[in-house]
Amino acid sequence: MTQPRTRRDVFRLAGFSAAGLALAACGVQGQKAAPPKADAVADYWAKQKKNGKVVFANWPEYMPEDKGPLEKFKKDTGIAYEYKEVIQENAEFFGKADPVLRAGQSLGYDIVVMTNGIQLQHMIELGYAVPLDHSKLPNFDANAGQKYKERSYDPGNKYTVPYTSGVTGIAYNTKYVKDEITSIESLFDPKYKGRVGMMADAQEIANFGMIALGIDPEKSTEADWNKAGEKLKAQRDAGIVRKYYDQSYIDAVSKGDVWLTMAWSGDVFQRQLAGEPVKFVVPAEGGTIWTDNMLIPKGAANPVDALMLMDYLYQPAVAAELDEYIQYVTPVPAVQDLLREKAKTAKGEDKKALEDMVDSPLMFPSEADYAKLRNYTQLTTQQEQVFNPIFQSITQA
Repeated sequence: MTQPRTRRDVFRLAGFSAAGLALAACGVQGQKAAPPKADAVADYWAKQKKNGKVVFANWPEYMPEDKGPLEKFKKDTGIAYEYKEVIQENAEFFGKADPVLRAGQSLGYDIVVMTNGIQLQHMIELGYAVPLDHSKLPNFDANAGQKYKERSYDPGNKYTVPYTSGVTGIAYNTKYVKDEITSIESLFDPKYKGRVGMMADAQEIANFGMIALGIDPEKSTEADWNKAGEKLKAQRDAGIVRKYYDQSYIDAVSKGDVWLTMAWSGDVFQRQLAGEPVKFVVPAEGGTIWTDNMLIPKGAANPVDALMLMDYLYQPAVAAELDEYIQYVTPVPAVQDLLREKAKTAKGEDKKALEDMVDSPLMFPSEADYAKLRNYTQLTTQQEQVFNPIFQSITQA
């Protein structure tokens, strides 16, 4: 339960990737597909049938090693599976998928998992994601939390259903920071000069720059991006930032190389289970919530089987097994009670770990935490070409 996961080991969004920059430059937004009509969606699904196989493309360390949920699915449905950990970064994955899908060919996967953001937006707008048949998603409709049915990047979950979510907030080392950190302004405080970690990802630091200024990233304008850029540049120029990090931030704060840093919730929770002196907080001004989503790519050979697996993962008992391993935020609220019941009969370290999970706001955010969480800015390709350089000029200087 306490081994570090590698899910967030890479930059996830365009703006720090050659593939992402190339896509922005070629203007993929200009190739938008018209939204499918309801009768066309119904006609598509009427022609599909169960084939007894599904190919699932996911990120590393995002499924129990024994593939328990997938094995149960195979036993219960008779559908065989291939599980491939082939997604390392959203921009890289989309960069490889785009020419294949544009040519009308199949990726060879029936389900792929992508984070909300620039690449997922392109997948939907270019017609690369198959509209879902919600009549075949009864477990999702019955068990998904309402917040996971109200995603601004995919209203009505027309193309995606969440796999898991995480929160970007602040982690700090309690060995060195004796004050209780509550504000995002702590990241800009001169008393922590040279001991602050910030993320290298453009959209991540942009969000925190805007949130610190009281700006909702989803409603932001170019003027807001420039204001956030100025605040972040002043932070850098004052020597407050030690480094702009990828996943290595978690080692830096655990060791005390930095005392406080932007952080992903699941990383911190895993270190807390390991007994390291790190604490996580959603700043009073707000933090970022991101979601990894399951979708069926255009040309998938087994869409019915894929939809069955997607829905299967929304059974509370299956979702609980998955979340106990992943240790991020589940889209199925009933998981918390199931893990609480499991903790009652567990013993030793397993019992303690389960109790920590159940009580952790990093896995089960409170309503107050959710109310403070913001999504990334939704960008057109033209806007990307303005947005990305503002924040890259800070992290790459």
